[in-house]
Amino acid sequence: MNLELRDLVEADLKRRFSPEQIAGRLRRKFPSRQEMWVSTETIYQSLYVQSRGALRRDLTTCLRTGRALRKPCRQPGQRKNSARNMLNIVDRPAEADDRAVPGHWEGDLIIGKRNLSAIGTLVEGTTGYTMLVHLPDGYKPEQVCDALIDSVKTLPEVLRKSLAWDQGPELRDHQQITIDAGIDIYFCDPHSPWQRGTNENTNGLLRQYFPKGTDLSLHTPADLRFVADELNDRPRKRFAFATPLEQVGSLILR
Repeated sequence: MNLELRDLVEADLKRRFSPEQIAGRLRRKFPSRQEMWVSTETIYQSLYVQSRGALRRDLTTCLRTGRALRKPCRQPGQRKNSARNMLNIVDRPAEADDRAVPGHWEGDLIIGKRNLSAIGTLVEGTTGYTMLVHLPDGYKPEQVCDALIDSVKTLPEVLRKSLAWDQGPELRDHQQITIDAGIDIYFCDPHSPWQRGTNENTNGLLRQYFPKGTDLSLHTPADLRFVADELNDRPRKRFAFATPLEQVGSLILR
């Protein structure tokens, strides 16, 4: 981390900006100076893993947790990223954040018993429309790649603009998905579920149908369609109690 960049990061930490906010603001402030960009994770590592040129450790008290030491978030058996050439979520078009333009999705996996099974979840930001991806044989990268391509290709092109996803190894083949399905994929910062908050909320609802600690491979495509249809037919206050299905229908008919 160069001195100018370090001074700016430290100044913003003192203002109690989060590492995510700092990383985003730097890209906004210096759009053509990549040497002034830094990732959220690099800021955390500079605070907690001391080395030459690192940030002052006492600045950890400015973080919301206030912890002097950072606790590892990943436990044995959880996903670890292996994707390359990733596009960061801060580079996603601004229209995805304000939900003014449809076609920007958030996705993830819900994991079953003993981490042996999974279901893919996709939620469209403007309408709240949900799609569930059948993964009967597991969630290795090649299995998720094929299933996502098949699911996304069922959508009209107007609804295939971008997809935000966690940094898990299941999207190792994200570039192939982009080519075959025609949708740009952006990765969230590590341990930042709020960057795809709509999907996180939907996953919470889905646990009513697919409880934790159960074998998700037992559910058929018909089961997933039934659950998705039920969610998509649920009235939403933010749409004046119209349903996600009605919202999507109005977009397609425009």
